[in-house]
Amino acid sequence: MAKGHRSQIKRERNANADKRPSAKLSYARVSTQKACFVLDAIRGKDVTTALGILAYNPRYASTVIEKLLKSAIANAENNNGMDVNKLYIAECFANNAPTMKRIQPRSQGRAYQILKRMSHITVVLDER
Repeated sequence: MAKGHRSQIKRERNANADKRPSAKLSYARVSTQKACFVLDAIRGKDVTTALGILAYNPRYASTVIEKLLKSAIANAENNNGMDVNKLYIAECFANNAPTMKRIQPRSQGRAYQILKRMSHITVVLDER
């Protein structure tokens, strides 16, 4: 157990929190593997280059990640007062979310399982 009052413990925990602007999308209806293909293309790039890559990427995940990146940029500009021209993508990753399980009837009374996978996508920005 940590020593001190509950508010003191929270204050210490929040002092160590990450101050970089970020945006998170939970339960995105795209698999983690497919989202990571797009995230790998923009990781480490500056924001304007990343938006250009996402605009012309044919994958479905790129439209979802583009909206998420624009949200992270707005968070950096409005909440942290950062300059948009200096921002770059410090971290971006996708984690597994719960999978929706569906049943597909097959011949001779069998049932095949269909897994509709979801992911939690996070984009973290920083200034250069």
